[in-house]
Amino acid sequence: MWIIFLEAGTALFLFVFIVWWTMFSGKKPEPPQDSQGGEGNTTNDD
Repeated sequence: MWIIFLEAGTALFLFVFIVWWTMFSGKKPEPPQDSQGGEGNTTNDD
């Protein structure tokens, strides 16, 4: 009976680890570069 609990615990651990790894790994999103001004980003109506 304990082998079933061991197998279920291992499967649960692997599932949680894979979900955690895919959620928090990878490249961080960079802030948008459009907010520094330039053409097409003018707000003055003068």
